[in-house]
Amino acid sequence: MTEVAVVAFAQAPNVRRTHGTTNGVEMLVPIFDEVYTRTGLTKKDIGFWCSGSSDYLAGRAFSFISAIDAIGAFPPIHESHVEMDAAWALYEAWLKIRMGEVDTALVYGFGKSSAGELRRVLSLQLDPYTVAPLWPDAVSIAALQARAGLDAGLWSEKDLAEIAVRSRRDAATSPRAQISGEADVATLLADEPIADPLRAHDIAPVTDGAAVVVLASADRARDLADRPAVITGIDHRIDTPALGARDLTRSPSTRLAGEAVGTAGVEVAELHTPFTHQELIVRGELGLGDDVRITPSGGALTGNPMFAAGLARIGEAAQRILDGDARRTLGHATSGPALQQNLVAVLERG
Repeated sequence: MTEVAVVAFAQAPNVRRTHGTTNGVEMLVPIFDEVYTRTGLTKKDIGFWCSGSSDYLAGRAFSFISAIDAIGAFPPIHESHVEMDAAWALYEAWLKIRMGEVDTALVYGFGKSSAGELRRVLSLQLDPYTVAPLWPDAVSIAALQARAGLDAGLWSEKDLAEIAVRSRRDAATSPRAQISGEADVATLLADEPIADPLRAHDIAPVTDGAAVVVLASADRARDLADRPAVITGIDHRIDTPALGARDLTRSPSTRLAGEAVGTAGVEVAELHTPFTHQELIVRGELGLGDDVRITPSGGALTGNPMFAAGLARIGEAAQRILDGDARRTLGHATSGPALQQNLVAVLERG
């Protein structure tokens, strides 16, 4: 089957309460233009379009249809959508090219998290019979996970603060980051918890933003990028939604996806971990050692646009190859409470 490569990646600035509407058009048009310019493609050259977003976040049905205004009404397009992070839209587009149906695809995700109360909106993804009626918010569920690890001696609050400090320092070089700069572990730990034991630095900010990735068949990719990032492995798995039925300090779905794609030899890993302690879980399940550079972009802790942050992790991993900074990288995306669903992709220089 046809090999598939990433040939371009772009993302909107990670901000809060700036973009005018919830349909994503204002966020998407500039970054569509960016990848068109970078590849020399036009919308007529795109064989398949696939997006990731959420009607619950936008507050209206079929909100993703409005975002298609960023593409244009003519000529007609071959389009699809997933009601989750656009990393899973990338998986669908990867399959389209892999099966030979098209040779190019544009994947995008967008979300305006500031439009509602994100902690409560995310509760709608919980089991509707036994958990959702209790209205546990997303941060409180993550706090249960963090507390389980603390009580088991798997990490300390200082370990979590050190992850936040590193993420903000790494993001200082990114003009798209929402939070960046130097921070001090002791100062961060002096803050009161928001959801015990999680403090503000442990939690990804509420972010409006979007991301776009252009895929192409391996043969076509060589005409569009000097160093295409070939997807040599991609897999996604899911754990039970019943929070009491799994060990929250582990992520079997991440481990299985990592085993399926093979993580040996990875130089850079972009991990989609909206909470500091989740980086430790994902890193352990993927078997990433100290020689692997972890999330050099700063990751979700410095800007977490819902339904685009996972796609951005794959895009950032690909960008390292496109720029010539690495030969083998890994992108990870998560969705659902307490790392319920996980996707892992490994990319290599083509």
